[in-house]
Amino acid sequence: MTVEQRVLDIADQLLLIERELQVQGWWVGTAPDPKALASVEPFAVDTMAFEQWLQWIFLPRMTQIIEGGHPLPNASGILVMAETVFADRPEQSRELRRLLAAFDRSISADA
Repeated sequence: MTVEQRVLDIADQLLLIERELQVQGWWVGTAPDPKALASVEPFAVDTMAFEQWLQWIFLPRMTQIIEGGHPLPNASGILVMAETVFADRPEQSRELRRLLAAFDRSISADA
């Protein structure tokens, strides 16, 4: 797979993740407090829910990377966090976890 095709595939995955957050009702119209967005903890666990982190930090950062033509990360471990967060909601989160697993694989794939 070419680098260009990989980037397009990842961009498509990001759109699917966004859509699934909306389908589940986890997409919100109001941004968290700027202090919450400035968290330095992994997944901003100290200031927001995982779904908020996906919407307000992960998706915008990945979009900036793709649109700016910046190098993609070498690895992703988002699925592990999602499995922990959604342990009590396995059915409801099934599709989102599937999409995050696909994202992890795409990021980790050799370009």
